[in-house]
Amino acid sequence: MYEKCLKTAREAAAAAAEVIRHYYGRDIDVETKADDSPVTIADREAERAIRHVISASCPDHAFFGEELGRSGDECAEYRWLIDPIDGTKSFVRRQPFFSTQIALVHNGLVVVGVSSAPVFGEEAWAVRGGGAMLNGESIRVSDTGNLAAASLSSGNIASLARNSEAWDRYGKLLPELNRIRGYGDFYHYHLLARGALEVVIESDINILDVAPLSLIVEEAGGKFTTLSGGTVHDGMRSALATNGRLHDAVLDAIQWKD
Repeated sequence: MYEKCLKTAREAAAAAAEVIRHYYGRDIDVETKADDSPVTIADREAERAIRHVISASCPDHAFFGEELGRSGDECAEYRWLIDPIDGTKSFVRRQPFFSTQIALVHNGLVVVGVSSAPVFGEEAWAVRGGGAMLNGESIRVSDTGNLAAASLSSGNIASLARNSEAWDRYGKLLPELNRIRGYGDFYHYHLLARGALEVVIESDINILDVAPLSLIVEEAGGKFTTLSGGTVHDGMRSALATNGRLHDAVLDAIQWKD
């Protein structure tokens, strides 16, 4: 049902990749937005390229983008979520750990997701009910069923650290695991979806950062919620992604309140 929209999303990501590769590694101006996050000409041009491709194919759909905001009917049945460069700080520092995130939401449910990291060299995608892919290969989460054998990656956890009780619970969880890493941004979700680790924790994110990744993880057989176990939604500020089998154990350990 959504295959045409997936094709459009991947074409839009490819258009953004051309812009990103053009500017990557160059000395470009960096502005600071109201929320103290950086933005560059590459971010804005990449989002324009994405919207151009999608609008040509889906003229009645609405948009919510990181740089260009909202457009179209707020009550539209279909809405595209766009983060043209998720990880602008990495982009500016010439680190390859950034990506383009594109998701299609149909009546409140993410149905198409594309996570494209053009400099790093990975593209993951999923369509609801159709499984998840990474660089053209079908992927699946691991079947690890106990924390002692699991690997965890965390990123953007400043708000977790500011909550002394939650930080203490997080600290008590870590010795229960096999390996602790901090891959960050798109990459640890790609690793989770292809079975290379079992748990991802983040507490300082928004829907545009993770909407496509949530579908990719779910279609790979995993589970994706907020840190309190809530659903993916516009106001979300945290994320817990797992291989599914360990989800409840991590929720119980963290006891996070959104």
